[in-house]
Amino acid sequence: MHFEQPITLLVVIVNYCTSQLTINCLKSLQNQIMTFSGAHVVVVDNQSPDSSVSDLRTAIEEQQWNSWVSLMVSPQNGGYAYGNNHAIRAALAESFPPAYLWLLNPDTEVKPGAMQTLYEFMQSHPECGIAGGSFENQDGSDWPIAFRFPSLLSELDNGLRLGIVTRLLAKWVVAREMDKHNAQVDWMAGASMIIRREVFDSIGLMDEQYFLYYEETDFCFQAKKAGWSIWYVPESRVMHIAGQSTKLTIRNVKPKRIPKYWFESRQRYFVKNHGKIYALIADLIWILAYLLWTLRRLIQGKSNQDPPYLLRDFIANSLLFSCLKVF
Repeated sequence: MHFEQPITLLVVIVNYCTSQLTINCLKSLQNQIMTFSGAHVVVVDNQSPDSSVSDLRTAIEEQQWNSWVSLMVSPQNGGYAYGNNHAIRAALAESFPPAYLWLLNPDTEVKPGAMQTLYEFMQSHPECGIAGGSFENQDGSDWPIAFRFPSLLSELDNGLRLGIVTRLLAKWVVAREMDKHNAQVDWMAGASMIIRREVFDSIGLMDEQYFLYYEETDFCFQAKKAGWSIWYVPESRVMHIAGQSTKLTIRNVKPKRIPKYWFESRQRYFVKNHGKIYALIADLIWILAYLLWTLRRLIQGKSNQDPPYLLRDFIANSLLFSCLKVF
């Protein structure tokens, strides 16, 4: 990667078998890029097995986007953190690395002013290391969610799903519904996340041991430990379809079976940041809480809306089960 002129803001989009969505995202960015002095976009294809690379190259040529879009192909599909790091590492090695890096999902479309809003916020808040905006669904409805860090109490709430418990544990529930004001939060979704360059100087790149999920949670956790604040900036709006590469988080659709890498990422997050004993307790709390929820669901005759084999897969991939196998 080599920029012909200094770049202030680099947008990074990692594509995996979503070339048309990536092209739509680029179209939504075009006007904002052209009116922003010193912005560039890098699309990283994470070894898509389909025609993504040729589709993207053709679109960049036909739309005459060459001056502000570059295409990189990663050596392997190493996951979300790996794909982003492939571009970030090259950008930081430039003689004049960008001041900010904005990570965008390919299944997003950027609303007018979203990029400028995040940039201006970062410029006026030097203590802020990471910021993200608000999301909307395809139908235009709001999805104003930021997040708290996972904990033992959030695992209890996640497994038990009992209204009175959720209200009592409101300060620990991971998903945090936001209002229309800027606010400090624990972490933001990586679908739209701007990062100050100095954050990478402080804590390094994203952890590539996460294939998918929990990587942005962990990255924000490390940033907060290093003294950076993380902000929700709702004026920056992005439409996010969600789950288009993995099909796991498609909204309003019953989810498919959770893959092994999700459980591995969850376990890595707890062990890395809180230790093995904490991770074991987190496993046990979720399992017991989920068993209670299952019993209540059966008594009340409620349908099961969870991914198939959720309890079985959770136990099989838990640190608790790994320890039991040793004995």
